Amino acid sequence: MSKHLLLMTVAIVLILAARPDMQQAAPMPSDESACRALIDLPNLTITQAVIRPASGATPQHCYVRGLIAGRIGFHVQLPLRSSWSGRLLNIGDGGKDGSLNLANDRVAEGYAVANSNSGHDGGAEPGSTFGWNRDAVLDFGYRAVHLTANASKTVVRQYYGRAARYSYFDGCSTGGRQGAMEAQRFPEDFDGIVAGAPLLAYQAINAQEVVNTQRIFSDTLAGNLAYDTDRDGVPESLTKWEIVRDAVLAKCDANDGIRDGVVDDPLSCSFNAEADLAKFACSGDVDADGCLTKRQIQTVRDLHRGTFDSKGTQIAKGYARGSEWHWSGRFVAHKGNNMAPSRLSVGDDHIAFLFYETSPGRPAPEPGPGQAPRTLYRTGAAPEFGWWDFTIDDLTAGKARFTQSALEATDSDLTRFLERENGRLLLYQGWADDVPAEPTVDYYRAVVDKTFGGDLSAARERVRLFMLPGVGHCRGGPGPDTWDRLGPIVDWVEHGRPPDHIVAARQVDGKRVNERKVCAYPQRAIYTGPAGGQHEAANWVEGNFACR
Repeated sequence: MSKHLLLMTVAIVLILAARPDMQQAAPMPSDESACRALIDLPNLTITQAVIRPASGATPQHCYVRGLIAGRIGFHVQLPLRSSWSGRLLNIGDGGKDGSLNLANDRVAEGYAVANSNSGHDGGAEPGSTFGWNRDAVLDFGYRAVHLTANASKTVVRQYYGRAARYSYFDGCSTGGRQGAMEAQRFPEDFDGIVAGAPLLAYQAINAQEVVNTQRIFSDTLAGNLAYDTDRDGVPESLTKWEIVRDAVLAKCDANDGIRDGVVDDPLSCSFNAEADLAKFACSGDVDADGCLTKRQIQTVRDLHRGTFDSKGTQIAKGYARGSEWHWSGRFVAHKGNNMAPSRLSVGDDHIAFLFYETSPGRPAPEPGPGQAPRTLYRTGAAPEFGWWDFTIDDLTAGKARFTQSALEATDSDLTRFLERENGRLLLYQGWADDVPAEPTVDYYRAVVDKTFGGDLSAARERVRLFMLPGVGHCRGGPGPDTWDRLGPIVDWVEHGRPPDHIVAARQVDGKRVNERKVCAYPQRAIYTGPAGGQHEAANWVEGNFACR
């Protein structure tokens, strides 16, 4: 071969080698090797990256666990690359969190799913005790969800070789507050947010729970809606609570034209404790089973009315008519709940660690049934603080200013998220919630005014609210509480179809009952089924309701 020909051959080989379209494509790494490689990410602390085998309805997937800033534990469930829908979902948390939650059902639907511990481990810092650490308060307030959103996007991009086409957030209770906080503080994180029972005015809600406990336990349980029939110091009869629950239903259940054990629209319910419970008053105001004293009727009035400070300023709105179904477990002290209604422990723990900028002391151990409150240890390095010492005036005096700034999600200007970032927000809450539901309606109205200048039609193109009749905190209650929380937001974000209604039902023994449309506020579902059949459960199906 001549020298000239040899040089031409070498040149051609070099040209071909330089052209990507002429090279053989490098083999794609297997799912397992791509998953394992995540452990070596240089810009993210990953502590575990393994392929988890299929189990039941949960498909095989890549499981990733990591740590952010030393405190925020997070994990991501990644469907195998052939099964990924291109969507990333971050899920919210409940209570004070402190653990990692899975969403196996969403992985089966093709979502990559991420979640965090909100910046603390509940096994080491149970309840609100992490509140001693200011950084942990900020993590719980808003930082952990935002940083987890960033981390999950990094993991997704590395594993799949491309970014998610759409990113979503779904949460209720604390998770609802987290979703609202994301829309307000970090509008670029998600394309669509579902925020349920969002605990927006977080400190007012928790302070009210302590005030309600004080009302129930004051003056030796004078206002308690339970009766001590055997005089052993522990009330066991709940007849009083049943009287209240049934009286509200008798007054307002049929307001929507259907008798189904549900108050459809509490704001139109005219139940008045003094007037409508007068016929159940105890003779001579002497406490007895099967009747109500003036103090007990006052308890009902106060729970419906809400909480005010000493100057008459309203701190929090009360519980909706129709929410009484769960009062026996949440507020009333009786033998069945060991004299410790659930809202006592929640409020007591919160006020001690997560209300004031500096903790006033640990909660005192709760007395057992029939026992007197224990003497508080008020001195030394670790003093104790009793819930009975709390005053609601501390809130209006600004003593919770720091924690309010970190934990409350009340900003109604969502211009950046809804308009600049073209995001979509779906709010929902049960009317029978033991977290006051009306403030969520108030917030929606404030968003309409602040973000859209009062133009409801414009607002409904980007944010919608669904109030579920008879539904408790995120779920439960006598109303229809089961529905697909992601389907409507996905259809809205990806196809531009805002949900005029959702379809919800109650599940009883695996069967769907009391199914109906739940309409986007301000519309309500009106029965349009067979004439005269509105009280028959067989007719409570989606097709027999219309939004008006």
